[in-house]
Amino acid sequence: MSENRSVVVTGGTRGIGQGLVREFIKAGCRVTFTGSSEASTAKGLEALGGASANLTAAACNITDRDQVQAVWDHAVATYGRVDIWINNAGISLPRKAFQDHSVADLQDIVDTNIVGIFNGDAVAMKGMLAQGSGYIWNMEGFGSNGQTSSGLGPYGATKRALNYLTKVLIKELKGTGVGMGYLSPGIVATDLLIQDYEDDMEQWEKVKKTFNILGDTVETVTPYLVEGVLKTEKSGKRVAWLTPAKAGGRFATAGFKKRNIFDQIDPRKTMDQQDAS
Repeated sequence: MSENRSVVVTGGTRGIGQGLVREFIKAGCRVTFTGSSEASTAKGLEALGGASANLTAAACNITDRDQVQAVWDHAVATYGRVDIWINNAGISLPRKAFQDHSVADLQDIVDTNIVGIFNGDAVAMKGMLAQGSGYIWNMEGFGSNGQTSSGLGPYGATKRALNYLTKVLIKELKGTGVGMGYLSPGIVATDLLIQDYEDDMEQWEKVKKTFNILGDTVETVTPYLVEGVLKTEKSGKRVAWLTPAKAGGRFATAGFKKRNIFDQIDPRKTMDQQDAS
């Protein structure tokens, strides 16, 4: 199924990104992942067992086009080509009223979640068009398909922009041999999700019940996503874990199946770790 394909995953040092890297390696792929700094990249490599014939990494600020291009060049120098590029790297902001976000925080999320995706798509498109094939995946999130929620304006707006961009690029790539698609993990228990509520633990306790119904762990979701990516050939596809039918089934059986997907993640410990870093 993998055909020893070369895969790039941005933001592969933790959470969904790290889970994707693990699963691609299990499937026989050769993987290059990025971290936002030398330190986080080295830590990510250590967590994955270290560099090997099938795993390499590069520190990259995805808001810098030259650094993103350097990741492509590193992957090609190491594995000869890039067959799959996954734009996973992104950030969120604490859940709060829009006017309470600082200009710096708003600029940061736009630069990372929009400009960073611009850079990843542009570099991957240029490289794959030159080699004549490849597939690019943009990672969806809350807001991508028009969902709205108070306190998630900045994040949702960036994901809505990603959805529009992906639609346009699918059209631009038609007939080129290069594919573009959507990767949709649904609600996944990661520190990124919990960070949205770090300033409102009361609200966190309210929403956790719903998350435990609809959400899943990285270890559950990422094997499904990787299998879908490796099976996909036609451009414009969406590989989605949490479908409307699955969500409906979860709510229908919620009274009989008690779940706690956050038992390995304590939001207070997550915040303490951030303060210490």
